[in-house]
Amino acid sequence: QEQLVESGGGLVQPGDSLRLSCAASGFTLDYYAITWFRQAPGKERDGVSCISSTDGSTYYADSVKGRFTISRDYAKNTVWLQMDSLKPEDAAVYYCAARLIGSCIYYNGSAYVALGSDGMDYWGKGTLVTVSS
Repeated sequence: QEQLVESGGGLVQPGDSLRLSCAASGFTLDYYAITWFRQAPGKERDGVSCISSTDGSTYYADSVKGRFTISRDYAKNTVWLQMDSLKPEDAAVYYCAARLIGSCIYYNGSAYVALGSDGMDYWGKGTLVTVSS
């Protein structure tokens, strides 16, 4: 069965770190751009970070730049999201998604975007991150 599975979420205090993983089974991530999204209760789903398969380029939402790092391990067929200096506003369900196009940047009909959700081939079911003191 082809699927993405996220793990690594949990309850942490502000300032702590977590590392989320997005593991693929049934297919290889080698040719997919992987994007992490998050959705907090009552809010829209937002793109957090993306890593391309073409050249390894990475992209981050302004809210997480300098704190989050995305990386991929081809041997383990996994993408990681290292989250440092977590803030209460980072609390959300985090999802990973894969797009075969390979590049994070695509044209959505009106603009070139890097953290959009259009055309994803696979979605994970999410992992919950809670940041609270």
